[in-house]
Amino acid sequence: MKVYIIGIGLIGGSFAIDIKSAFKESEIFGIDQNNSHLQQALELGIIDHKAILEDINKAEVVIITIPVNSTLTILPRVLDLVPDDCLVIDAGSTKQKLCAKVNDHKKRRNYLAAHPIAGTEFSGPKAAIANLYRNKTNIICEVEKTAFKLQEKGLEIFSKLGMRIRYMDPASHDKHIAYVSHLSHISSFMLGKTVIEKEKNEKDIFDMAGSGFASTVRLAKSSPAMWTPIFEHNKENVLETLKEYISNLSWFQKLLEEDDFEKVYAEMEAANRIKSILNGIDR
Repeated sequence: MKVYIIGIGLIGGSFAIDIKSAFKESEIFGIDQNNSHLQQALELGIIDHKAILEDINKAEVVIITIPVNSTLTILPRVLDLVPDDCLVIDAGSTKQKLCAKVNDHKKRRNYLAAHPIAGTEFSGPKAAIANLYRNKTNIICEVEKTAFKLQEKGLEIFSKLGMRIRYMDPASHDKHIAYVSHLSHISSFMLGKTVIEKEKNEKDIFDMAGSGFASTVRLAKSSPAMWTPIFEHNKENVLETLKEYISNLSWFQKLLEEDDFEKVYAEMEAANRIKSILNGIDR
């Protein structure tokens, strides 16, 4: 199986590692604008060969793992170039604009819109790891628009990589993901900004930071090149979640100002319900 991966970073590189492990006959070709990333991936054994976009006319599977703004531009070109029996998958964190962009493309049947809910705060080929996708949810949108045989090929890949599949329409995906992913990244970025600004005056602030701070601010180390386009693509949903979040923060601030610690306790106790919700999810 000839697999071409466009974007050899954490997501694309981890796909390459696991596909090579699960499909012994697979041959992995890497495409990336950053030649040093390609060279690293080759030296690390993540990919078997370097390639360019025009080479995908020989592909059996193409996986696109680049920022969503770049995917919006390159996805139609990929569909123009691939053979009729080639499966094209993207792994972007937004789906509405991508699905709409190729809705009328003559090879729409070749495209499977996917979003594996997996990742770390690190980027680049060296961040790629084995089993990144095992036991992770993979959301597939508009599966009915993908040719059945290509659906089967995609599901076989996802199954062997250990993913759980959920089906969702693009609008619902983008709305829900704004709450459970995009908002948490914004919170982390802004917490990091707040602490960095404070650190200008209090040089020892990081000496006091414990594991709670480290885990909360972890996502602030994520790539702005990846996340800025995500926020742009999902602007309306992100703004809605931010308004609700800011409203809750303002309410909490008001309770503190009024010394209403009974309500402070009640708010935190109500939020504790998230433990039972998350414990009910098989991760």
